[in-house]
Amino acid sequence: MTQSTDLDPEDRKIITLARSARARNGVPEGAAVRDDTGRTYVAGTVGLDSLKLSALRTAVAMAVASGATSLEAAAVVTDAEAPSEEDRAAVRDLGGPGTPVLVAAPDGTVRQTVTAG
Repeated sequence: MTQSTDLDPEDRKIITLARSARARNGVPEGAAVRDDTGRTYVAGTVGLDSLKLSALRTAVAMAVASGATSLEAAAVVTDAEAPSEEDRAAVRDLGGPGTPVLVAAPDGTVRQTVTAG
């Protein structure tokens, strides 16, 4: 495990943003993605009766809706050990198979970094 203080400052930033979204909205997950221009997009889990999206897929959708054409990195704060295949696929669709996905516990400790591929 990696403490968030051992990370690149930009990766630490997206973990902090993801943690904030999770806490602020009282949702199971928070996520943030950084596009190839350095812009970040932050989201929480969507749990409507008619629409269910993970935080990571919501963040990717927000990036696409805002005109992002690529991703540098993604982060998800969750109780789960790893992102789902659907989450990794969404990151891969926009960022490519080598895009890192930081998986952090609610306290910000990075459990693992996986690639979207």
